Amino acid sequence: MKTAHRGLLLAGILLIATNLRAPFTSVAPMLEQLRDQFALSASQAGWLITLPVLAFAVVSPFAAGLAKRWGVERTLFGALTVIAAGMLLRASGGAAALYLGTMVIGAGIALGNVLLPSLLKRDFSDKVASLTALYVLVMGSAAAASSALVVPLSAALHADWRVVSRLPLALVALAALVWLPQVLRKHGANRTAVGGNHANAAIWRSPLAWQVTAYLGIDSFLFYVGVSWMPGILQDTAGYTAAQAATLHGVLLLATAVPGLLLIPLTPRLHDQRAVAAALALSMAVGMLGFILAPAYAIVWIVFFGIGAGGGLIMGLALISLRTPSAGDAASLSGMAQCVGYFIAAAGPPLVGKLHDLTGNWSLALAVCAAVAVIMAVFGLLAGRKLQIATAALSAATPRSPAPAVASAR
Repeated sequence: MKTAHRGLLLAGILLIATNLRAPFTSVAPMLEQLRDQFALSASQAGWLITLPVLAFAVVSPFAAGLAKRWGVERTLFGALTVIAAGMLLRASGGAAALYLGTMVIGAGIALGNVLLPSLLKRDFSDKVASLTALYVLVMGSAAAASSALVVPLSAALHADWRVVSRLPLALVALAALVWLPQVLRKHGANRTAVGGNHANAAIWRSPLAWQVTAYLGIDSFLFYVGVSWMPGILQDTAGYTAAQAATLHGVLLLATAVPGLLLIPLTPRLHDQRAVAAALALSMAVGMLGFILAPAYAIVWIVFFGIGAGGGLIMGLALISLRTPSAGDAASLSGMAQCVGYFIAAAGPPLVGKLHDLTGNWSLALAVCAAVAVIMAVFGLLAGRKLQIATAALSAATPRSPAPAVASAR
């Protein structure tokens, strides 16, 4: 692949990444405004964060098949179109449009979540880990900026949430414009199709695949607990005002982007990923326990938690490519890990909220989350071993068509 084309391809990937969190995480600071306008309860408003995660889980298993039929380039362009349609629908009418548009946004994001790791495996197989860190850094930075700017922009423009929530459409349009040459360019069959069904059954029978899935799923569980409940935790445990908690919510999202700066140069030098994967999980455990033991230092615990959550996502996505022998297998594992993982993640906010309601404080909920983070560290030690899933051996009894040759990530 020519250097100029690789540069344009990478630019397109990074611009797509800017649209894979910001369209729905930026809603969190506006939840009170939405509650007032639509007379929503706290739990009803919380579904605006949970619904996209459920959409990730439902849509993820279909992404590899769509890529096989239409090509990964066209499927990703379609994902941007779906995200844009969802943003327009979300701001078009009443509460029904608000929820339906949020689901549509989640469906579009799900396609990008699944296909970007397999695309890196196909076209940048020698730089999978470092480029995964880079696109997660971009994704987290865009989400943090959106979360931090949405309330000031609304005040500066004297606009309600409908106007402000449409502003990220500019990022979607820019990503689509830069990605368009990939759609129009003629690709050989072995370059375009990164997904398929041949490895699906084998992937689901692999213990290593389940270890990667558990690691990514627990990380997502803890991340969405933090996104949903951090403002409440800060107000109740550390005495912050609602405005201060909203600002620190942006700090949390920014902290999730920081690990990319460290992992981009570090990951190519690692013999395996065990130590880093476990350390990132334990960083979240430290953050959760810190809110219980020393809430006055909440900003420190936010950083610990954010670095662990963001780094865990980078590591989980990198493991999808590093543990699979081909781009097709990576797409299959990505679909499996994100389907199961996001179902786990969707359960996080309501379960933790229920624990808070039962006890009247956050101590038990935070302790449980810290224990879950320790379990994640164990799965990190297992998934981080320098192994690959032997899909050919696992599916030997099932006839399969030859997969395109793709260089190993090692």
